[in-house]
Amino acid sequence: MRLILVLAMMLALATPAQAANGCGNVRVPGAAKQQLSCLDDLTTTGTLVTGHTVQADWAGLTSAGFPAPKGVPGVQIDGYFPDSSTANTTHGWNHDAQFVLRLPDRWNGGLVVSGSPGVRRQYANDRAIGDQVLAAGYAFAATDKGNTGAGFHTDGHRPGDALAEWNSRVTQLTIAAKAAVAHRYGRLPSRTLAAGMSNGGYLVRWQLENRPWLYDGGIDWEGTLWHENGPNLFTFLPPAIKAYPAYAAGSAQAHQEILDAGFAPGSEFLWKYHNDVYWGLTQRIYQAEFDPSFAGTDYDYATRPPSVHRAVERISLTGRIGKPLITLHGTLDTLLPITRDSDVYQRMIAEQGRAGLQRYYRIVDGNHVDGLFDAYPDKLRPIGPCFRTAFTALEGWLDGVRPPASATIPRASGDLAASCALS
Repeated sequence: MRLILVLAMMLALATPAQAANGCGNVRVPGAAKQQLSCLDDLTTTGTLVTGHTVQADWAGLTSAGFPAPKGVPGVQIDGYFPDSSTANTTHGWNHDAQFVLRLPDRWNGGLVVSGSPGVRRQYANDRAIGDQVLAAGYAFAATDKGNTGAGFHTDGHRPGDALAEWNSRVTQLTIAAKAAVAHRYGRLPSRTLAAGMSNGGYLVRWQLENRPWLYDGGIDWEGTLWHENGPNLFTFLPPAIKAYPAYAAGSAQAHQEILDAGFAPGSEFLWKYHNDVYWGLTQRIYQAEFDPSFAGTDYDYATRPPSVHRAVERISLTGRIGKPLITLHGTLDTLLPITRDSDVYQRMIAEQGRAGLQRYYRIVDGNHVDGLFDAYPDKLRPIGPCFRTAFTALEGWLDGVRPPASATIPRASGDLAASCALS
């Protein structure tokens, strides 16, 4: 892997981009197709107008009041790497492993790489992450992870293949983006950061555990926790799904069963929405990925065959991170409950002797997606502004300024859609 990276860098540095047309002729090593555009604004303020983003990819992930920077001219490269699956229909390419790479004219020397949340496509992080880092001068690269949509589990040949591909695609894009950055600017990035939310946060964790030499640090925004022995999606979603109908009918026992599954007291006002939109679909598509032979209704991960547990083990996390990591998680996350996810991951990191490499901020009233803040501004708090603050804190950390200690961040007054203090 390191040899591939070195060769890619040598190629990029040996053939600097020509800038006669203002855009250059930047190459993304390994891409089967690439399409280069010279834009007046790489942020969503501009790309929404020019058609260089897809709003449906990032709808609902940020609150309406989340700051929207603008005026970042540069080059956008859309393309895809060789792949056999075809679920991603963006650009009419009908080809997975699509990526987007944005290279600002006023570059600060850094690169941010991201994988999409959920099973969304490559533009899903444009609003929540891309806008912010591009405005700060970073190059930004994002991938669709190699398979998309509710049928992502149809990709691959054996259980776990589709999700394992997510990790390899982020690694592939990171290597290629470093080379393309060097080709564009004549030097390698001085700092490469991984950032992502939900499944994208899982990818940050996995990369810092398994490919730390590619990165200087990362931000994990409510990353999904996969662990063979649990907790994982199969240990807390099935009991909540099973209990919800009785809870909706007024059963106190069912209410307690959902709490016992890990969902926070005080999050009850979110349960119907998540039951209708997230819980059943999430369990169904991941069960199809890791345990396709299951045909029942009440899923019990503990009693499933060893082959299922081995499939989960293939993509499990260990906590053995190799570079600085900032983790953010909301206390009212009603898809990935905090006590079954980031609280556990913090302990895993500590057990590996890596506690000094992590800062963990529990955001009081934060939910899994910020779009619901607009419906419940008196009950929820968006995490997007905390990402912006955490990103600045990570930059300082890498420059020798330690970030605030890990803490539970209380609900604050003021404009919650635009500000967040981590101290």
